[in-house]
Amino acid sequence: GDVFAAEDRLGTWRHLLVAVRSPRRIFAAKALASLVVILLLVAGLACSSAVGGLVTVGNRPLVGLDGHLLAPGDAAGRVLLAWLCVIAPTLALAAIGLLGSVALGRSPMGLLLPALVALVLQLAQMLPLPVGVRLALPGYAFISWNGLFTGPVQVGPLLIGVAVGLVWAVAATVLAYVLFLRRDFTNPTDDVPGRRAVAVGVLPLAVLLAVTVVTVRTATGAKGSGIEQEKVQRSVATAFAHLYRVQTEQLNRPAVTEARLRATAACDKGGSSAEPEGPGNDWRCVVSWHLPGGEAAGTALYQLDVTADGRFVADGDGPKEVNGYFLVRTPAGDAPNPLWQFDGNVELLPVTPKG
Repeated sequence: GDVFAAEDRLGTWRHLLVAVRSPRRIFAAKALASLVVILLLVAGLACSSAVGGLVTVGNRPLVGLDGHLLAPGDAAGRVLLAWLCVIAPTLALAAIGLLGSVALGRSPMGLLLPALVALVLQLAQMLPLPVGVRLALPGYAFISWNGLFTGPVQVGPLLIGVAVGLVWAVAATVLAYVLFLRRDFTNPTDDVPGRRAVAVGVLPLAVLLAVTVVTVRTATGAKGSGIEQEKVQRSVATAFAHLYRVQTEQLNRPAVTEARLRATAACDKGGSSAEPEGPGNDWRCVVSWHLPGGEAAGTALYQLDVTADGRFVADGDGPKEVNGYFLVRTPAGDAPNPLWQFDGNVELLPVTPKG
């Protein structure tokens, strides 16, 4: 956000143009310098977070967002892929910063613009927006990497988020380039393009957002919030079945598979007074499963808090033998109960039933 504006504050544009002689070369050099710095910062964040995770947790399996266990090597690969995916929205914010630095001149708003846009995008993801609008925002890939930690991988929202981020990065960079080349550097007062900045900078991005929303909705067929009763039930039942196996191993009971458990979930939202769809903390699920050799089905209650981006927290509400306590007593001592409370992820895009 300051890579171009600093020259306006220092009044060094004319000296720089005399030395380099090409606005195109100046723009390319500054854009590439910014790109290198940003990629180094992202790499530093990725390395520091990985080292911190290993020091804190150690080298052991990771519980995915559908309850299944990921081997350390598999988890490491997905974490690396997640960091690669967030480069796209990072570049989009960086390009918006370049555009603001060119368009706003010596104003400090150019420096603040990427942070403000990032804050607005984060707040937008917390609102109950239609799924077509949510996926069309340039910052969605900061969230959609969650789909890498489910089985099967929820690749649709991830690819859309990455593609949208890259399109915004290219569009904002091109707009900044056009605006920079049209500037009259011989005029010392021409440091705030004004109406031209709005026409070349803001309006094209607004049109891009509208086109992206229409394209995503048409291509995916997504409607509403994307959080529907059937999807919530499937996600809760899948996560419960995976975690039930983990609890079975903890308690040294006979091994059981998800297929033999035949776990299902019946969920409603706000009782009978609300439609069973959309985010909220008033979801309630009854999970049922069958143990091999047993006639009666087991049941467990969960209270769900589902956020607008599809993430949910399932809080166990009994029976106490299954999910009533935070700890379970194992042959090796007390251990966290995987069924007491668990996270999950509802895929927002329409899911094609398996044949």
